[in-house]
Amino acid sequence: MSAATVAARETTAHTIATGKSRDRTPGSLIFLIALWLSLFFGIAVLTVLLVDTAIKGLPRMDGNLLTEYDSTLFPEKHGFRAGILGSIWLMLGTALFTVPLGIAAATYLEEFADNKKWYNRIIEINIQNLAAVPAIVYGILALGVMGLFGLADGLVIGGILALSLLTLPIIIITTREALRAVPSEIRQGSLALGATVWQTTWRNSLPSAVPGIATGTILGLSRAIGEAAPLVMVGIFVSVRFDPASLTDMASALPIQIYGLASNSQEAYQQAANAAIIVLLLMVLGLNALAIFIRNKFQRSW
Repeated sequence: MSAATVAARETTAHTIATGKSRDRTPGSLIFLIALWLSLFFGIAVLTVLLVDTAIKGLPRMDGNLLTEYDSTLFPEKHGFRAGILGSIWLMLGTALFTVPLGIAAATYLEEFADNKKWYNRIIEINIQNLAAVPAIVYGILALGVMGLFGLADGLVIGGILALSLLTLPIIIITTREALRAVPSEIRQGSLALGATVWQTTWRNSLPSAVPGIATGTILGLSRAIGEAAPLVMVGIFVSVRFDPASLTDMASALPIQIYGLASNSQEAYQQAANAAIIVLLLMVLGLNALAIFIRNKFQRSW
């Protein structure tokens, strides 16, 4: 074998291993430039929107924004207390319902289910498809369930049902991916020592997958907290002047209130809507920061 052939094979192996190529053909350069322009355009538009929202909303970042209810007589004192508390109720209820159910379903499908069975394959395909369904479809489904049980529109439990249906497929998929990332040697070692499949899953697989499970769960909830479409379908109110105290109380939510004010032509309401957007962004960024902290704190290298 000639030296040139050996050098060519080494170069090919290095390219495959590193994913990098030194070819600079016109087509590759055009594709690279298009990628960078697309990335720059997306970041630029997002930056402009955030800066514009901050400029318009920061003057209204005061105590009234968080402690007062909506006001039709004094737009400059318009508050979002009902929306903030309603969003907290919805997130807590969604988490309490979807996290145990989603983790249990993912654990069964990944650790116990027989993938050769046709019904298990159908369940997996449906879960993957449900993760890509538009959010408003879950609102329609939740509305149908509420009508089936005779529940009125605008209740806390209706919003929890809609957001739970939206979040559940995401939690199941991320939990399964976290369980798949656990090395099989851990399971095999546990089983070799005489542990049952349940003991292995409970004491080894699930604890090892906690960082991935927690990260995926929090990111799923952070997506749900900003959704307005499913809440509109189940009749969550734009204006509520009391704090929800139970699952059967009427409630509002911060995205719904922002949606309601965005179409108002008065400048004071537009300013309040921008301030509420900042509050909602802070809530979402806080959840994302918590997910990053958990991932970095408990991440393991196998």
